[in-house]
Amino acid sequence: MEKLESPKAGFVRALCVLLMAFFTLTACGPPGPNGKTGDGFSGTITIDGSSTVYPITEAVAEEFMLIHPNVNIIVGVSGTGGGFKRFLRGEIDINNASRPIKDSERATAKENGIEYIEIPVAYDGITVAVNKENNWVESLTLEELKKIWSPDSKVAKWSDLKPGWPDEKINLYGPGTDSGTFEYFTEVIVGEAGKSRSDYTSSEDDNMLIEGVSGDRYGLGYFGFAYYAENSDKVRAVAIDGGEGPVVPTEETIKSGKYKPLARPLYIYVNKKSLERPEVKEFLKFYMENARKLVKEIGYVPMPERVYQENLSKIK
Repeated sequence: MEKLESPKAGFVRALCVLLMAFFTLTACGPPGPNGKTGDGFSGTITIDGSSTVYPITEAVAEEFMLIHPNVNIIVGVSGTGGGFKRFLRGEIDINNASRPIKDSERATAKENGIEYIEIPVAYDGITVAVNKENNWVESLTLEELKKIWSPDSKVAKWSDLKPGWPDEKINLYGPGTDSGTFEYFTEVIVGEAGKSRSDYTSSEDDNMLIEGVSGDRYGLGYFGFAYYAENSDKVRAVAIDGGEGPVVPTEETIKSGKYKPLARPLYIYVNKKSLERPEVKEFLKFYMENARKLVKEIGYVPMPERVYQENLSKIK
């Protein structure tokens, strides 16, 4: 016959179980934002800015939060310019930027008492792309790109650009005016940052630009290389002739500088005051230690290892 447990013994055993559970939870730390226990780092890190840099920072943030689940990282996409506006008001900790900070933005930072560190994280090559059914454009010169995108452009149809090309309207797709990609492209192609024809479909979301070009036989657009690499089955990259013959954007041509003038560095900017918080400092250390691997996986070109080591020194 099974022996019944006394009420006292049952109470003691239940108490032991509760105490063990309590000490286990205490040792592991409080639950983080995703319900997991953490390791001492906690808090919220706010990031905004470039849609081009977004995939890199988002990937780093996801990996970091798996290891440090008590840290919540929010990554927005309002374009480089939009991100700088928030960054220079002290609203965010880090700004993703696909161009260097402007002199006017430096002045605003000084006015507002915002001290920052500029951190290069990867190379990108702005990709000019057409629809897969486009069988007439293999390459474009810088002069042809300027004719297409200048504010006073007379190019409305493909045939306006070159005789024998379709007598059909060129439907253009490109980043919005707050985008660092827009700033950089207009500066090197049109000759002045921010100067562009306005009759095109714009979006801060590069995926929307991909969808536009991929669904439009007569479409042409430009966006970051990683978005092209991820969607090369949907659109086709146009070779760019920067004066030494047509060059297609690839990891090698971007890294070597052969894909000119559309190859460029990408950055993050961190508020020095935010860097005083241990979770921000740890995140940036993790970013630099894992950037080479994640940048390559996403489709961008990593910086040389010495650059990431220099960045770690800046952070410390």
